[in-house]
Parts: sequence; C-alpha cells; structure tokens
Amino acid sequence: MCYTPVSMRPNRTKQLLAEGKTALGCGLGQIRSPEIPRLYAAAGLDWTFIDTEHGCFDLETVQDLVRTSLLVPLTPIVRVADLQYSLIARALDMGAEGIILPRVESPELLERAIGWTRFPGQGTRGFGLGAPQVGYKSASFDEIIRHLNENVLVVLQIETRTALERCDELLSVPGVDIVMVGPADLSISLGVGGQFDHPRMIEAIGRILECCRRRGVHPGIQCRTLAMARFWKQQGMRFIGCGNDLSFLWEKVRDTVEQLRAE
Repeated sequence: MCYTPVSMRPNRTKQLLAEGKTALGCGLGQIRSPEIPRLYAAAGLDWTFIDTEHGCFDLETVQDLVRTSLLVPLTPIVRVADLQYSLIARALDMGAEGIILPRVESPELLERAIGWTRFPGQGTRGFGLGAPQVGYKSASFDEIIRHLNENVLVVLQIETRTALERCDELLSVPGVDIVMVGPADLSISLGVGGQFDHPRMIEAIGRILECCRRRGVHPGIQCRTLAMARFWKQQGMRFIGCGNDLSFLWEKVRDTVEQLRAE
C-alpha cells in the first residue's frame, strides 16, 4: 500500500493565492533559531523567506528553519544568493517549498533557473531525495515528482531599472508564480535610494503591478513598515512581506525602552 507522505503537503501559500487571497510573510535572516518559524506561524503569517542572499545562515541552519516550518502551517521559501543550480537544488532538497530569485534581468537565465526548480519533464532538477524529504513514508518516484513539480513556488524579484524595463519580457517566461518587488535596490537603481514613497517609485511599482495583471502572475512586495505594506495591499499586492526577524525584535525593544524612560 502506498501512503501519502507527511511532508508532501499542498503548498499553502500557492493555494491562498489561487483562491484570490492575500498571503502575508516575513523575512528571516539573522536569528538562528528554529523557534522563529513557529512564532511566525502562531502569529498568523502564511510564509517566510529564509534569506541566504543577505542573511548570515549556513546550510545546516537553513535546513533547521525549513524543517521547522514544515511542522507548522508556514511556507518556507528560500532566497538564494545567486541563480546557480547548486544553490537552488540544495534549498529545495532541504524541503523549501519555494525559491526567490534575486537580481534577475535576463529572461534566458530566468528560464534556465526555473528549470532547475522542477524535475523532468518540466525541468532539469536532479533527484536526490531521501526518507526525510518524504516524511519517512512510502511513495513512488512518480508521485513525489508530480507533487513537487505542482507545488513549488517560483518568486521573481524585480530590483533594477533594467528588470523594470524588461518586466513584460521576464514575466512571459513560463513558470513564474510571483513577482516580488525589491524596493531598496529598485529605489537605488532609480536614483531615489530609500525614498519608497517617491513618485518615481510609485509609478515604477504601479507598472509592475499592471504587468503582473496582464501576465496572470501574482504581484508581491517586501516592505519595511506597516504603513508601506498597507498602502501596497490597497493597490492590489497579494504576496506581501513586512519586516524581518531582527527588525521586529529591535523595534519592540526600542519602543518599550523609550516608553519606560519617558515615564
């Protein structure tokens, strides 16, 4: 008898977006504790992106964070440091349910990277899964391949003027599920570094939103403040990240101390 593996759960974030709902998440890149995914899930977040581009984690820590996320209703998505097969495949082999591709400007490289996220005949990902990745249950290669190909999330980051100008071309590449605007790098590229409410930024992100609507891709953004997240949710963003592990801790500690000092 073949049992459905415990770890072969549906991708919750992918389901929410398909239902027209908003998926909320938070970055994770500094605090090396598997307790953070549990905290995020308990708070009601839908996904977390584990940052190996700007974060400080080694592979073992990433694996711990991914595996803990899989024990709770939280979608673990790994932002790789670069578009390389080894980085993408290893993150997925750890159990990540999605990959964020940073600094993308080339449709050709994007197409190749998407291929690395899926097994043949949808892609070129090598099969290196073992008992932990399938929940120590029995499942055939065909079942595993079909499930993972259907459930992996591919998130494209648009972070530069060049990517903005090529937005329609990039989103025409098959297999892109989500676009996540990277406001920090995009603002720098547009000559208005850190000015997230600058008209140039508002216009640029609006163009990306419209491109997503035309191409049937879910629009998203990573925000640094609640006000920014609220604004872009009202504009139609559906995959919204707000803050990260360290920023939430810092803000709460700072605000608490300031209030106590003022009394």
